[in-house]
Formats: sequence, structure tokens, C-alpha cells
Amino acid sequence: MEGSITKRMRDHTRNIHKVSDDLVNAKLAFALNNNSVWADGLLVFYEVFKFLEENVPSSILPPEYHRTQQFEDDLKFFKGSDWEKTYKPRESVVKYIKHLNHVKETNSLLLIAYVYHLYMGLLSGGQILAKKRQITKKFSWNKEQRDESEEFIEPGTSLTSFPNQSIVQLKNNMRSVIDNYVKDLDEVIKQQLVVESQKVFELNNEIIRSVEGVTKQNLKLLGYILLIILSFYIIMKMWSI
Repeated sequence: MEGSITKRMRDHTRNIHKVSDDLVNAKLAFALNNNSVWADGLLVFYEVFKFLEENVPSSILPPEYHRTQQFEDDLKFFKGSDWEKTYKPRESVVKYIKHLNHVKETNSLLLIAYVYHLYMGLLSGGQILAKKRQITKKFSWNKEQRDESEEFIEPGTSLTSFPNQSIVQLKNNMRSVIDNYVKDLDEVIKQQLVVESQKVFELNNEIIRSVEGVTKQNLKLLGYILLIILSFYIIMKMWSI
């Protein structure tokens, strides 16, 4: 079959990727101005990224992409320095890690599908969400404590910060590393990678659905919308008197 493996994985998951995007928009979008929802979103993916970074060789997942420490830095910021004392992975995360262990034991090459989709997701949609959060929070930081240097990372933004690195270049390099690694493998493995890509999004969607605090945030947002509508209605009534 023609086409690079990254293109084939991307094309095969186009439909479920859209479902995943819609789910993120419905769930994590509410984390733009709610730190507890954002932190819970970090928490559900923490174990998955940690697993990959501990079990995938650097020839596939170079150290510059590793995010375990950044996850932990952000979780400490949002949940406190002792967050791990009460932390217990939820059922959907345990199921995800169990599947990753099964993949590692049966055909570890299929972990490439998880590396590609998860890290490209962090470098794409993750960057968009982070920038939106920065916009909503821009007036909340203590300006006296803000460092305007390029190396400075706002508290709680370590995961999506890649100081002195181009996001575009990181994405291009990720594609190149994976395409070059897989290009000489047989077609059976390549097709298995394409099929496993679907599983990546199925498992991602399960853990995203488990993010806590969204229902409460939805109600809060709905309250704001109703308040705006009511205010507009009152103003229009006053003008019509």
C-alpha cells in the first residue's frame, strides 16, 4: 500500500478522531477557566504518557518529547505537592494501562500507534487548549511575579510548554522518526499499526469521559448564558416602554 505509516494511521482514524475532538470540546473546553477540570484532564493522561516514556525506546520516542516530569509539575501546582498520597488511577485508566501492557508483551511495535497519536495530539489540540487557557487567565497572574523572558513558563503550563523548541519542527520530526522506523517493516505490521490506531482513540475517549467536574461547570456556563439572555430581554423590554 502507498503512503507513509503516519498518513495511513491518520487517514484510518479520521472519523473516530472527529468524535474524540468533539468529546474534548464538550469536556475539556470547560477547563479553560476551571483549574480543577483541567487538572483532572491531566490526571487521566498522566499514567499513559508515563507508561510510554518508560517502555518505548528513544529511537521511537526521543527524550525531548518526554512529558512525565511536566505532568507531575503541573499536578503539583494544581493539586498540591502531596497529590500522589491520595491518588488512585480510575478504572478507565487501569483498563488503558492493562491494554498497553498486553501490547508490550505481545507486539511492542504497536506502541508506536500510541506514541504517534498521543504526542501529536499534545502538540496540536493540546497547544490550542493551552493557548485558550492562557487567554482566559491573562489577567489573573500576578504581574509583579511574571518573567517576560522566553524561557519563563507560567505556573501550571509545563505540560504544553516546549521552551526554545518549534512546535512545527517537533511535529515534523515526530512524523519523520516514525515513518523512517516503520518504512522497512513488513506490510502485516504496518496494517496492525493502522488497526491499533483505532484502539488508541477508543481508549482515549473512555478516559476523557471520566474527567470530573464538567457537569457542574456546564451548569455554571448555562447559568451565565441564561443571565445574559435575561439581561438582554429586560433591556429590550425597557426600550419598548
